[in-house]
Amino acid sequence: MSQFDYQQIDDIIHSRIRLAIMALLISIEEAEFNFIRDKVNTTDGNLSVHIRKLEEAGYVSVKKEFIDRKPRTTYSLTKNGRKSFEMYLDHLEKLIKK
Repeated sequence: MSQFDYQQIDDIIHSRIRLAIMALLISIEEAEFNFIRDKVNTTDGNLSVHIRKLEEAGYVSVKKEFIDRKPRTTYSLTKNGRKSFEMYLDHLEKLIKK
């Protein structure tokens, strides 16, 4: 039996909050900050830090706009983010099957 290469697990995604953000965004086109915060059940500051890390990795895109003079920030997975999340899930599946 060959050993599983744990180095293949993406450390950017492999955090409880970032994993929850990715899992949420893979199923919807885009989401506003407050919606993500409420679904992930975290604080504004904590969510900001984790979303920024996903954005810096190229996994999440950010769109800022004003609607009726109110700021609106939405997030969505990039093509690279979708691919990386699918690879992450594939690696976990291989680990489970060992």
